[in-house]
Amino acid sequence: MIFIDACFKKPTPRTPIWMMRQAGRCLPEYREVRKRVGNFIDMTKNPDVVCEVTLQPVERFDVDAAILFSDILNLPMEMGLNLRFEAGVGPIFDNPISTSEDIDKLTPASDKLEYVYEGVSKIREKLDPSKALIGFAGSPWTIATYMVEGRGSKQYPKIKRMVYADPDTLHKLLAFNTQETIGYLKNQIKAGANAVMVFDSWGGALEKEKFFEFSWNYMKKIASSIKKEYPNIPVILFSKGVGLYLEDMVDGEFDVIGIDWNTPIEYAANIVNNQKTIQGNMDPTRLYSQEATKEAVLHIADVMKDKHHIFNLGHGILPDTPWENVKYFVDLVKETTKR
Repeated sequence: MIFIDACFKKPTPRTPIWMMRQAGRCLPEYREVRKRVGNFIDMTKNPDVVCEVTLQPVERFDVDAAILFSDILNLPMEMGLNLRFEAGVGPIFDNPISTSEDIDKLTPASDKLEYVYEGVSKIREKLDPSKALIGFAGSPWTIATYMVEGRGSKQYPKIKRMVYADPDTLHKLLAFNTQETIGYLKNQIKAGANAVMVFDSWGGALEKEKFFEFSWNYMKKIASSIKKEYPNIPVILFSKGVGLYLEDMVDGEFDVIGIDWNTPIEYAANIVNNQKTIQGNMDPTRLYSQEATKEAVLHIADVMKDKHHIFNLGHGILPDTPWENVKYFVDLVKETTKR
């Protein structure tokens, strides 16, 4: 698999490519499935639907890896939090965490997600053997942010209050999330995932010292545990909004470091210096224009031509992205990065 080889810094005939949120709202075939099934949570809990939606972008765009169609909040939902999606608001937990006693009420969840593992097995069975299947989870910090805030936030007042006023309770929650995430990812590997990725969407909400204390160190524990048991499974870590911290993010046992579009690719390449494979980092909004896409692809490919690299976006595809431009992007990367 070209994707797996790139993760392990092995020679490849070209740079592999896949995209965050490639399975989803920009695809007309996804919207048809959504109409048929309806509720988003129900979609993620239906292994046949999960398989169908995961494979859609592979079939349309011929990317080098499929990523499991799921949601990072399925894990805390199965811990005992009541999850619902509200139009115009997004995911909401009706019983958020605020005290140590609330954490005590949580239940282990990694063995309750059989519908996810069944979906992984179905995907791996149908996916072309040359294509990798990526399993994933949210970072302990990002999941905790939703669990404490109860919904998405711009200022994160509740959990950042914990950071400074009640760090022991927060560390207790993060430790619980970490153990459950390790079990969750290992079960995805057992079901057939060829690589796993940890999404730290809200890492940038923390100042540097607190980021390493409350987010990075827990992600490192996840990577270490997985690599100890599954040394041949690549581990990808992606934290959004922390590009200035890169010089302190090349330790640990993960294989790939994802970077967002706010981090200049030249800076990332220089800091990482081939110690890890870099994944990223085109601005997803460039996909609105083929000319803008070409400009970015040529630039990134030039900077990374002698580096270990996986082409991707700096975050997920936006729902109104023209799928024709996504296809153009994938084909251009393949042609441009031939060795």
